[in-house]
Amino acid sequence: MTPFVPLRISSEYSISNSIIRLQELVDQARQYSMTALALTDQMNMFAAVKFYRLCRENGIKPILGVNALFQEEQSAKLHHLILLAKDEKGYLSLCRLLSRAYLRRGINKEPPHLDWSWLQELEPGHLIALSAAQEGVIGHYVIEQKWQIAEYWLEQCLTIFQDNFYLEVQRFFKVPLSLDHWYHAAFETLQTKAEQVLQASVRLAKKFAVPVVATHPVQFMQAQDFIAHEVKTCITEGQVLANEHRPLYFHPCQYFVDDKQMHRLFADIPSALENNKEIAKRCSVNLVLGKTFFPVFKTPDGESHAQYLEKLAKQGLIERMKYLFPAEEQRAQHWPLYEKRLQFELHTIIEMGFACYFLIVADFINWAKHHDCPVGPGRGSGAGSLVAYSLNITELNPIEYALLFERFLNPERISMPDFDVDFCQENRYRVIDYVRSKYGEEAVSQIVTFGTMSSKAVIRDVGRVLGLSFSLCDRLSKLIPVETNRPVSLQRAMTLEPDIERIVREEEAEELIRLSLKLEDLVRNTGMHAGGVLMAPGKLSDFCPIYKAEGSEAVTVSMYDKDDVEAVGLVKFDFLGLRNLTILKMAQDLIAQHRGEKIDIGTIPLDDPSTFNIFQDANTTSVFQFESLGMKRMLLQARPSKFEEIIAFVALYRPGPMDLIPDFIRRMHGEAFKYLHPSLEKIIEPTYGVMVYQEQVMQAAQACAGYTLGQADILRRAMG
Repeated sequence: MTPFVPLRISSEYSISNSIIRLQELVDQARQYSMTALALTDQMNMFAAVKFYRLCRENGIKPILGVNALFQEEQSAKLHHLILLAKDEKGYLSLCRLLSRAYLRRGINKEPPHLDWSWLQELEPGHLIALSAAQEGVIGHYVIEQKWQIAEYWLEQCLTIFQDNFYLEVQRFFKVPLSLDHWYHAAFETLQTKAEQVLQASVRLAKKFAVPVVATHPVQFMQAQDFIAHEVKTCITEGQVLANEHRPLYFHPCQYFVDDKQMHRLFADIPSALENNKEIAKRCSVNLVLGKTFFPVFKTPDGESHAQYLEKLAKQGLIERMKYLFPAEEQRAQHWPLYEKRLQFELHTIIEMGFACYFLIVADFINWAKHHDCPVGPGRGSGAGSLVAYSLNITELNPIEYALLFERFLNPERISMPDFDVDFCQENRYRVIDYVRSKYGEEAVSQIVTFGTMSSKAVIRDVGRVLGLSFSLCDRLSKLIPVETNRPVSLQRAMTLEPDIERIVREEEAEELIRLSLKLEDLVRNTGMHAGGVLMAPGKLSDFCPIYKAEGSEAVTVSMYDKDDVEAVGLVKFDFLGLRNLTILKMAQDLIAQHRGEKIDIGTIPLDDPSTFNIFQDANTTSVFQFESLGMKRMLLQARPSKFEEIIAFVALYRPGPMDLIPDFIRRMHGEAFKYLHPSLEKIIEPTYGVMVYQEQVMQAAQACAGYTLGQADILRRAMG
């Protein structure tokens, strides 16, 4: 028996077309002993990298494709065409075609689609095309019995794709599900059209010597998932399930079938299944993953990135030292320590191949600082870099605050550096525009995110589609607990809140829960990453497909999420908009306007008594990270008098470490305490014997266990 290879699978990333989760798909394929799978989401490749990696990890050959829409030259009608990548050039062709379709959305309000002329421009031999059966242009004219036009389009397809074009045929079978009468009527119409196109395709195949291939369109995993799939379709299209006049695009047999079912369906056309296997053999894409492609950063005098970074860092450190230690004797005394740290960091950065990354970040941050766009002083592990401080990326002296570079970059744990950069919210777009102008409009984009149906949301959505009362769905949704700012899963909520099961039983809402469990956490919509910006060393569409939501004001984003863009080697930079920086700028502008005084925030002393009075009185509304009632209560108890104490409270005020706050406050106010070990004294003495910071964990591992700081960083991550 010829193994069947599914060539028509839509995943949850088709949003309104499927409820298939990738892991479920691959697990089922393994159970069926399938050797290859094709993913053909409609007009997108959102899941291509996830699918590729998952298949490879499970010993299955991934076939990357797309269910494309194209527009006829002489009419506005859209037809389907299945495109499968034969090789890496074919994969790039798909990326470019999809990008081109979405990038014109601001001009054209029609659904994203390809123009036939774009396909004519393709380099031949890198894509396999399937006619899309009754959904394709040939099938459309066969059904209308316009044979000459059907043959014209077959000739057009053969001209472009030559021996890489297949006439696609499908057959459908009834599934014993209890459904309303209008589903059965729609199924019979579909079945008739599919058989009509199949018979015509067999005749055309003989006349034009074109191969025929059997496929089965898959939208859900099991036949009994059909209603859940219909509910998801209704959710995305704003429909109600009971509306018999809504369009029906799918039917119960579009589940993941096995070899036996396909062989029964096409026993009279065995070559159609042989060709199915042949296509799988012909498609072989090897994605380059894990290799980083930095944007092209040009140095002024043609120096290498390493040389230029060293030069800028050393010049920057000299300027920083003048500010930190105005007296020349003091400066000379501290210089060896700072120079040694700088050399160590530069060596690590250059050896790890990240000189270009530091230069790019320093460039756009310094542009912002010189063009009246406030930038945050630096936060996260990047604040532990003296090179970053010397390049004006950060405004924190890591040596003064005992911050460790190894927490940011560590040769024993290779990973991309990642500066979290905060910009004034109102001016952030200006910095992104600068980057676009410097590296090219086609080389810069933002990053897609995927909104999912949380437990709270899915109850409301499914309830609306089923026509249940708003009050019932609202009650059930509100009973779902929230943990760490996210609703718990529906299954867990039913364990934690017995009232959910009681209400469901009393209201006979079992179907609501069953369908909600099936649809929970599926992709519902696309969005945009809050701060991530991609920069490529050329056109982004040469690395990943580009997406643009509807509307002329929509922003260009990658079709891959932040994990997948990094997997294909693109570099993500964080451009976060911070409202507090906008408020600070407004305050500076108002002071300058009304008092004629220009305030430099960087020179404000950190030991000002009147400022500490504000914290001691908890008068901290609109003070970043000190606005909450809980934080204000803590300030009233603690009455901090040192900047280091304020830093410690920010670190302690989160789930887990919060339990240490009472001890910390008592010790602040003079309570005696003992160190767990003498070697810890120097490390945790500034925080009254409480281990507050991740750097202290690393230093403790170094002092007590002889770890290198690189090894200690791995321990820190494991603890996290």
